Amino acid sequence: MIASGAHAVALTASTLDPVADWFRDNAGSLIAAAIIAVAAVVLNFVVRRAIRRVVERIVRTHESRRARALGHEALTAAADAPEEELAERRHATVIDARRAEQRARTLGSLLRYASTIAIYTVATLMVLAELGVNIGPLIAGAGIAGVALGFGAQSLVKDFLSGAFMLMEDQFGVGDVIDVGEATGTVEKVTLRVTILRDIDGTVWYVPNGEVRRVGNQSQLWSRIVLDVEVAYDTDIAHASEVIKRVAGEEWRAQAPGATIIEEPELWGVEQFGPSAIVLRLAVKTRPGEQWMVGRALRARLKEAFDEAGIVIPFPQQTVWVHGDSGDEGADA
Repeated sequence: MIASGAHAVALTASTLDPVADWFRDNAGSLIAAAIIAVAAVVLNFVVRRAIRRVVERIVRTHESRRARALGHEALTAAADAPEEELAERRHATVIDARRAEQRARTLGSLLRYASTIAIYTVATLMVLAELGVNIGPLIAGAGIAGVALGFGAQSLVKDFLSGAFMLMEDQFGVGDVIDVGEATGTVEKVTLRVTILRDIDGTVWYVPNGEVRRVGNQSQLWSRIVLDVEVAYDTDIAHASEVIKRVAGEEWRAQAPGATIIEEPELWGVEQFGPSAIVLRLAVKTRPGEQWMVGRALRARLKEAFDEAGIVIPFPQQTVWVHGDSGDEGADA
């Protein structure tokens, strides 16, 4: 029994000897590999932290610059500028700050992701080289795999690149109302891969950034509502224009919440002669995304003002002539 136990111990020792010898012979390489691994972790932490700090600094710098400019404008224009103009400037400042923050944070996320992949890939190859692994075939195989992956995931790469350019060019941001062809709605979230919209029916659309061929932004910086107001052919055009201009001016001075007009409305005049009406065009510049509410308010006020002024809003009419036989006096009558 004792002999068999000794034999087992000797067998185990002889089995572990090559492993121990390998560790002893490659102690320097193992220590170097461990140092490389630790250095990669530390470097990744430092780089990610630096990117995060740069992003936060960019956001704070943008916000402080906007706040200083706003404060300077408020001080210099306090005696002349109306309160609604100052409120409009403050609103624009908040919107710009939010958009800048979103762009900076999303691009920072992209940089952190890319830096992590690059650092750990290089560290892995260095560790394998230190351990005596021939990394030449690995690099060649990785190149082939990368080409295959590129062909298979080219749509994903296209989405990421398109998303990065959209953010850098500030084509749209959260809260904007955009038209991307297949869907139109309010932007709820923008990532590097997908843009999330909610349309007027409440449907949420997930649009891959690579599929966006063109973007129509209906709420960037400012918006405009164009109203074509129809009046009857026998209406005094000058009188109708005066009423339209007066109503639009009252809405502009009222500065209703959610329906803010930022410039004096412009009556562009007679737009066309329709089948049953003369069309007068009114253009109103509004706060971003509020053009629809302004249009509803103006239409309601114009209806009331037209009723008070006796101006007829026409509707399609037809004159029917009934012709009978020449000998049918009843039909002629």
